[in-house]
Amino acid sequence: MKTPAPIATSFAPHMLYSYGAVVAAMAVGVVAPAAAAVFLGPLLLLGLVVLGLAHGACDQLVFPAYHPVRGKAWWLYLARFLVSYLALAAAEVIGWWLWPSAAVLFFFLLTIWHWGSADAPTQPGRPALWVAHSILRGTLLFVIPAFAWPAAMLHIINSLLRFTGGQLVTATVFTTVAQAVGWVVVLGHLGLWVGYARLNKAHRWRIDALEVLLLTGLFVVLPPLLAVGIYFCFWHSLQHVLRLNPLLGYTAQTGSRRAKWGDLLREIGFFVRRSLPILLISLVALAVLYVLFATRLSTPDAVVSLALVVASVVTLPHALLVSLVMDRKAAS
Repeated sequence: MKTPAPIATSFAPHMLYSYGAVVAAMAVGVVAPAAAAVFLGPLLLLGLVVLGLAHGACDQLVFPAYHPVRGKAWWLYLARFLVSYLALAAAEVIGWWLWPSAAVLFFFLLTIWHWGSADAPTQPGRPALWVAHSILRGTLLFVIPAFAWPAAMLHIINSLLRFTGGQLVTATVFTTVAQAVGWVVVLGHLGLWVGYARLNKAHRWRIDALEVLLLTGLFVVLPPLLAVGIYFCFWHSLQHVLRLNPLLGYTAQTGSRRAKWGDLLREIGFFVRRSLPILLISLVALAVLYVLFATRLSTPDAVVSLALVVASVVTLPHALLVSLVMDRKAAS
């Protein structure tokens, strides 16, 4: 396998794919807001399988990409990986079973960190700056829809709590928390950008400001579930795929630094082939869960709630793996 490449510290051409997806989704939301779900739904469903589910289906290959494992040691590593992964997933299930309200909060906080740290640029020698950028970016993705779509966001949260047996959140508590966190996010971003300017890293604050603008537009124009789906599939998952591919042996067929759709399709195809065994197992597992919970899935809210619970169960081991292995040098 190839030696892992360092994470980009400035604008990367492959981000154009995600920028383009966000702009296109916003355009649909502006031109045809009532039919946005109809137009974006099929594409989102495809993205959830090919990118959303698949982006975590190569987790077992992440550690060997940095620390090669060969021969009989591979099977020992794989057994240890599987046991560790399932143990963390089981701990998350127990958390949902015993403390559903705390599990909801933990899931949102974990998602904030995982999504935010995936988007944050490396900060050599400045770990506090990297952590701040990560938390601010992740929190932004929840704060914007909380202000733009407060009723919808509260409904999603309470549907999840109702599905799992947790204590519902009142509108007053939701509004108070959203306003307090909103001020933190606004002032935090201003401080972050001033910090980058003082460090003579103008490209950092300009790129972050551009991405904040794009993501704010996405979460304002589209309802929360659609916006989160677009971000998760075509930003978070896609960028994870493009980041991991070189570690798995993918070699670009052209020397051009420009983003090309043909190159993108080849990269996605390469990753799907590598993830196919676990991806197929995941699809079968989801089908089994659907059958087991069929009696409780009589409404769209219940289906969404079950999907979020399942997502949280696999997010814990996946997020820890990414943070401890892929991101461990992000601030060193």
